[in-house]
Amino acid sequence: MDYIKKYNEWLNSSYIDEKTKEELLKIKDNEAEIKERFYCDLEFGTGGLRGIIGPGTNRMNKYTVRKATQGLANYIKKLGDEALNRGVAIAYDSRHYSSEFALETASVLNANGIKTYIFDKLTPTPMLSFAVRELNTIAGVVITASHNPPEYNGYKVYWEDGGQIVPDLASLIIEEIKKVTDFSQVKTMSREKAEQMGLFNIIDKSVEDKFIDKIKSLSFIDPGFQDYVANLKIIYTPLHGTGNIPVRRVLAEKGFNNVKVVPEQELPDPDFSTVEYPNPEEKEAFNLAIEMAKKEEADLIIGTDPDCDRIGVVEQTEDGDYVVLTGNQVGVLLTEYILSQRSKKGKLPSNGVIIKTIVTTDMVKEIAEKYGVGVIDTLTGFKFIGEKIKEFEETGEHEFLFGFEESYGYLVGTHARDKDGVVAAAMICEMAAYYKAQGITLYEQLMKLMEEYGYYMEDLVSIKLEGVEGQEKIQKIMEKLRKTTPKEVGSRKVIWLEDYLNQEKYDIPTGKRTALDLPKSNVLKFKFEDKSSFTIRPSGTEPKIKIYFSIIGKSMSHAKELLKELKEEVLEYIGV
Repeated sequence: MDYIKKYNEWLNSSYIDEKTKEELLKIKDNEAEIKERFYCDLEFGTGGLRGIIGPGTNRMNKYTVRKATQGLANYIKKLGDEALNRGVAIAYDSRHYSSEFALETASVLNANGIKTYIFDKLTPTPMLSFAVRELNTIAGVVITASHNPPEYNGYKVYWEDGGQIVPDLASLIIEEIKKVTDFSQVKTMSREKAEQMGLFNIIDKSVEDKFIDKIKSLSFIDPGFQDYVANLKIIYTPLHGTGNIPVRRVLAEKGFNNVKVVPEQELPDPDFSTVEYPNPEEKEAFNLAIEMAKKEEADLIIGTDPDCDRIGVVEQTEDGDYVVLTGNQVGVLLTEYILSQRSKKGKLPSNGVIIKTIVTTDMVKEIAEKYGVGVIDTLTGFKFIGEKIKEFEETGEHEFLFGFEESYGYLVGTHARDKDGVVAAAMICEMAAYYKAQGITLYEQLMKLMEEYGYYMEDLVSIKLEGVEGQEKIQKIMEKLRKTTPKEVGSRKVIWLEDYLNQEKYDIPTGKRTALDLPKSNVLKFKFEDKSSFTIRPSGTEPKIKIYFSIIGKSMSHAKELLKELKEEVLEYIGV
């Protein structure tokens, strides 16, 4: 049993500190727990590490962070002296051990002769993306587990374009990490020595200032709307994370003078003690904000996740209820606002594009078509949107206007190459002020768009399947759908299937196959005769299988009915 062997190696190693050994001794009689912690190495996926904090090879701890960083360092060293001197930017969020893991990352890089530039306070992920390009570093690392529960932390790697590493590059780095098979291969250096050698550097405030200035420059606000900006009543919650200071700063500097922060969720708290999950996709995360909004008679509620790359919006409906708008709905609203404002100002380029992922609403295509703008689909993950921005800057083929994904991630501008909750907060509040001047709320504007383009409705079901058994079940589900492609699911006829692993689109009625022009990924998308669809994929960062549903209804009630029916039929067919 390899996991027992690894467990004992950690207990007997002089490299492992005594506190870690004490924690491991507590589970000496619990073989199942030992297996979970040591049956494999914590996987470095296409973006980095993410896992439960604790001792073990399958956990987030300073040893797994060091190993990953040594692999990253080995790859950077292969690129030559220029890459070493350009260095790596490092940021961290408010989670347990985030600052410690950031310093461990710097320690290993410095020991390998690589300069580091580290933020000395909690920093949003998009600011790290910005800093990579601003400081011209070869790479960036941010310590965060985004909106996962408090027992998690993670390690995300960015490259010189400011985007998360894409699969081809990730595979090269993973190859180097796998070569680190012994603790003796990992180098470390004290901060004091690294500072003396000019290897360890603190990022100064000018980077944050430039980041905020860039976001402010993206505004469409006209002077005539300034009163609506000043008077818009906004409730904001950073959900105990990194968004508090930058979001409030950018809103204040744009003239939003009536912003109130949920006091219980204002300060950093690695336990996220006021919420079950610090996730702005969940209405429960906004309970305190909604209560506050009722008392203050607020116009708008917004909330960012712990590393401030995602943002949620809560609006009051016509019946007085508060609803969290879906990521797709906010994306649709922003698309219409950005394109309409650019059109009015004569700043809509003929080669402009919106970039979205394959699981993001197609309603955006209807809006883009109205304005003569293209829409490009990428694989799931904002890294692929960032990759396209870089490609278009190099080729000039298209001009990036807006990018978003259904999981509450948005990017306006190219200052960052990842989703940005700070710029999204600024643009959402600006949009709310604009529509308030017309006497309508964001929710009412959404209903107008649905009346015009159709009642698009989407949903996501994430099924948690943890451990070895969970991974096996996920694999069996995907294999079943590939080997026995259904012609019908419930009452719906399948008209085509897109298999992104085999990079083919299958026309079910005719049997015709055509190539898909996207990288390989373990994703299947089924389209039905009634234009509804579902997409299924294993998560790249969590022990889950994700199923995305999409329908178009004739009214809101009809859409809800269709969506409920589609979910029931698909889940029954899959058997989960």
